[in-house]
Amino acid sequence: MTDNSRPLRLGFPVKVMGKPELKSGDTRRWQKNPHLKCSLELLDDVLDYLHGKKLDMYRLSSDIAPYATHPEMPQFHNMVAESDAELRAFGAKARAYDIRLSFHPSQYVLLNAPNPELTKKSIWDLSSQAEMLDRMELDDEAVMITHVGGVYDDHEASRARWIEGWEQCPEHVKRRLVLENDDIRFSAADALWIHERTGVRLIFDYQHFWCLNPERLDMRDTLERFLATWPTGVRPKIHFSSPRTEMREVKQKITPKQRADAMAGKGRAPKGEVLKAPVKATARVKMVLRPPIWTGHADFTNPFEFATFMRMAEGLFFDVMMEGKAKDLSLLRLRPDLLRYAPDVAARFGITAEDAGDFAADEARLDDGVSADEEPDVDEGLMAAE
Repeated sequence: MTDNSRPLRLGFPVKVMGKPELKSGDTRRWQKNPHLKCSLELLDDVLDYLHGKKLDMYRLSSDIAPYATHPEMPQFHNMVAESDAELRAFGAKARAYDIRLSFHPSQYVLLNAPNPELTKKSIWDLSSQAEMLDRMELDDEAVMITHVGGVYDDHEASRARWIEGWEQCPEHVKRRLVLENDDIRFSAADALWIHERTGVRLIFDYQHFWCLNPERLDMRDTLERFLATWPTGVRPKIHFSSPRTEMREVKQKITPKQRADAMAGKGRAPKGEVLKAPVKATARVKMVLRPPIWTGHADFTNPFEFATFMRMAEGLFFDVMMEGKAKDLSLLRLRPDLLRYAPDVAARFGITAEDAGDFAADEARLDDGVSADEEPDVDEGLMAAE
C-alpha cells in the first residue's frame, strides 16, 4: 500500500525498447517446453534495468506463463504452482525496488462473451494471472486490467452480461480485476454503470475518454469518480497516451488487371489516393498513405498534452501507465520534457532539477535514433491495427 507522500509513478508496458536484448518472457514454441521459470529469470534482468533507470511501474506480458491455460496441453497446466519459489523471489525483488506490477490480459479474454465456454476459458486465464500475483505476495495495487468486451449487436445486453461473468469469477480474481473504459465500444459511463452494480475498481484511460464519450461526461468529474472506486490506502492508476498524428502507411495489393493497365499506360490512381512513392508498372504492391486513426497510440507522449491533463488533475493522486509505443523510451524522453516545460508537473513524479544530468545521456541516445513497437497495443481500437 502507498500513501500520498510518495511521488506518483510513471510506467510502461511489456517490451523494453531501450535495451532490446532484454526479453519480457519465454517465447519459445510448445515443442521447446517453455516455462514460467524461464520468463521470471528473463524478467529479473528487466527489474534491474527498471531500477537503474528509476522507472517504478511495469506491465508484465500476459504470456509469461506459456500455454499455462491451453486446453489441449495439460503438460503446462501446473507451471504456476511449480514456480512458487521463483514467483515469491520475483515479487520480493519488485517490492524491494518499489516497482508496481500489473497484467493486461489480451482482447481475447472476455467476461461478456455470448459463448459460455469462452467466458469459462477467460476466467481460467484470469485465475492463472491472479494466482501469479498472489504467489508474488504483492498487495492490492498489483492488478489485472480488462475491458467490457464485444457488443455482439446488443450493447445493453453485452454490458449486463459482463456482470454475469464477474459473478462467476473466484474471489482471488475479483480482488485483482479492474475495468477500463475503452475507445470504440464501452464508454466511461458504461464502466461506471458496471461499477455501481459490482464494486469493481475502474481504470481511467485518457485517450479512450476522448475517443468515446457520447454521454459528454466532464473529464475531471469522471476521473474523480473512477479514482473513488479504489479503496483507501490502495493508490489508483490510470492510462495515458497521445494519439498518432502522422499519415498511416497501408500496403495494398495491385491486381493483375491494374498492373496490365499500368504497363499499357492506361492505369490511373483512384481519385484522392496518396502514395508514399511512385509505383512502378511491374509492382505487385503499393504503399498508400491515409489519415491517422485517433485510437492509435503515438510513439511518444506529447508533453504539453500530458502537462495540461496533470494540471487539470491537480490534487488527485494516481500512478500513470504511459502507453506510448516507444515504451520505456517514451518515458526517458517525457521526464526531461516535463522538467523543461512543466517542472510543477515533474515534481509530482519526484523529478527535480537534480535529475537533469542523468536525463541528458538518455536524451542524447534517443537523438541517435530509436525504433518503436510496430504491433498494436492490447487496448488500441481494432481499426488501429490496419
